[in-house]
Amino acid sequence: MNATMEAVAFFFGFVSWVMAAVSIHNRYWKIDSDDGAAIITSTIYENLWMSCATDSLGVHDCREFPSLLALSGCVQACRALMIAAIVIGFFGILATLVGLQCSKIGGENYNLKGKIAGVGGVLFLLQGICTMIAVSWYASNIIHDFFNPFYQGTKFEIGDGLFIGWFSGLFAICGGSCLTCACRFGTNEEKVLYPYQPPTRGTVYSAAPGSHPSALTPSQYGRNAYV
Repeated sequence: MNATMEAVAFFFGFVSWVMAAVSIHNRYWKIDSDDGAAIITSTIYENLWMSCATDSLGVHDCREFPSLLALSGCVQACRALMIAAIVIGFFGILATLVGLQCSKIGGENYNLKGKIAGVGGVLFLLQGICTMIAVSWYASNIIHDFFNPFYQGTKFEIGDGLFIGWFSGLFAICGGSCLTCACRFGTNEEKVLYPYQPPTRGTVYSAAPGSHPSALTPSQYGRNAYV
């Protein structure tokens, strides 16, 4: 594999992992909509872990969700997917570090290192898929409630945390695709084929009179010529 492509793929994977961690800690996964509000006294925003409100003076008040079982299935699933994405991405970074050609970790067996780099690429792909599913599912619920005329609760809009998650998933899929598609599972120490040599079995060597015994030349006669 090209060392430059490996470095670029690792960069994308590492950035995606950092952005996934930033996204899961971001408080602005959804923000209450100002649509139809004449006077805005406070702003409500939520993420996977807490619900916060800020007043016109800029005072923030956050409340963590008290019970896991009381949450909706969407929030529980998104939590699990984001945590899985971060864990999988961490192991993807470790595998890619071992598989890099410029890395001395794991020795100089480039065949094995290429396979390990391919495993890192698959892990990055899984990280990106988990992140994309989580943020897209969460955003889908926001959009569904926003355009539902029978929804009586607070209507929210998509927040910054979801956009960070989308970029994280995109970078992870790009990095994983580069590692997986460009990974070479062959070995650099392939056997060198020797040029074809005709078999010498049954060939009679003869020497010219008076020549050195080492100066033997193959005769035109086979073994049966002397029978």
